[in-house]
Amino acid sequence: MTALTLSTSPAATVRADAVVVGVAKGAKGVVVAPGAEAVDKAFGGKLAAVLETLGASGAEGEVTKLPAADGLKAPVVLAVGLGEAPAKGDTYDNEALRRAAGSAARALSGTKKAGFALPVEDAEAAAAVSEGALLGAYAFTAYRSSNGAGAKGKKNDDRSAPLGEVAILGGKPRDKEFKAAAERAVALADEINRARDLINTPSNDLDPKSFAAQAQAAAKEFGLKVEVLDEKALKKGGYGGLMGVGQGSEAPPRLVRIAHTHPKADKTLALVGKGITYDSGGISLKPAGHNETMKCDMSGAAAVFAAVVAAARLGLRVNITGWLALAENMPSGSATRPGDVLTMYSGKTVEVLNTDAEGRLVLADALTRASEESPDAIVDVATLTGAMVLALGNRTFGIMANDDAFRTSIHEIAEEVGEQSWPMPMPAELRKGMDSPVADIANMGERMGGGLVAGLFLKEFVGEGITWAHLDIAGPAFHEGAPWGYTPKGGTGSAVRTLVRLAERTAAGDLG
Repeated sequence: MTALTLSTSPAATVRADAVVVGVAKGAKGVVVAPGAEAVDKAFGGKLAAVLETLGASGAEGEVTKLPAADGLKAPVVLAVGLGEAPAKGDTYDNEALRRAAGSAARALSGTKKAGFALPVEDAEAAAAVSEGALLGAYAFTAYRSSNGAGAKGKKNDDRSAPLGEVAILGGKPRDKEFKAAAERAVALADEINRARDLINTPSNDLDPKSFAAQAQAAAKEFGLKVEVLDEKALKKGGYGGLMGVGQGSEAPPRLVRIAHTHPKADKTLALVGKGITYDSGGISLKPAGHNETMKCDMSGAAAVFAAVVAAARLGLRVNITGWLALAENMPSGSATRPGDVLTMYSGKTVEVLNTDAEGRLVLADALTRASEESPDAIVDVATLTGAMVLALGNRTFGIMANDDAFRTSIHEIAEEVGEQSWPMPMPAELRKGMDSPVADIANMGERMGGGLVAGLFLKEFVGEGITWAHLDIAGPAFHEGAPWGYTPKGGTGSAVRTLVRLAERTAAGDLG
């Protein structure tokens, strides 16, 4: 992992391989952001002019490297764009700082240490820069031969190795607020990157059993309570959704309960994550071109797992229980067929019209089980529907809930921490489309509004009187394009920040 330090060293004298400064788009061209004054002085006050000559504009995420001027200890200056300069008297948006730091950290891969002289006027801004840099420095290298022996046993030179150390200049290491912000950023980034690693791991190395084993290992390390139900316990317990989805695979399903408890907590949150470690679609096989990234269909469970561990590391005064609904959806002679009827853990029967609508089946069992503990609120997280991607695109997740105020709170929290989201409705008239002639409900309804139909299905399995929300992260969970900001190619760790901030607000009593 990339190390993080708070440093009082001036940008001109910091001992590092590079110093990062911020620039923005001003009314008359490039402007140098606060924090870079000493670097600008070394360039005779003409840093902006030099950058413009090199083609820089200050646009968000734009990176320009140049040799350092005399008087700077670091040999390289990296200028990163912050977007539009704020109005006089205003400060830079935290998400702009987060993205800029991420872009800079990515551009400095293979570098041992960089000093970040971005605007850090308070602890909140320092936290944003820290988070962005640590998340931007992420690289999934587990399967690269350069990590091991290369030709003739020689270790390869991997220039794509993550930036070794991030020094936040102006970070005030002795200030309690700055210190706490840095510690939180490290814990949060560690856990988001844990989720990313899980999502990026190929399905031949991550099945329900091995995922559960990772949860058990983390529980031991961080003092969490963990319980794993294997296929025998699931069958005996009547978990028809999990068993029905997993029965076509040689890798049987698991239900994991992992919990952080605090002796002074008076609120309990339950988080439920969809954990389909590979989704072929089952008998309703996905068409060619839609299978290659289906290792990411456990992103919801990864986010829940990471959020619970983060809550424990931060010592949050809230009880938070994660439920990981783990299965592999495969076609075989033993797989569930379209038209089969499953008896769920709740006792309700479901006619399976499409075996590729499997996420809602495993979530249904986990939601019912989580409801038995009567938490104050339940939030489920899932890469659930392509319909949500069509509605909101690849960077925004949808939020549905049985309580409008709770849905609004989660939307506000997501926006606050820099995760794009949008509140979605639950039209009652769409429920009728899931009526079945042979069972209590079908797992499919009307095609139009498919993401909303899925949410209505899940609502059927939430305990009476329990506040509940559903996050459909199908769009932002796995990024197939070029990296941007602090978002890498592959698994992103979507929703972890939202869940952790929700837990923090609950611990503080801000959600009622």
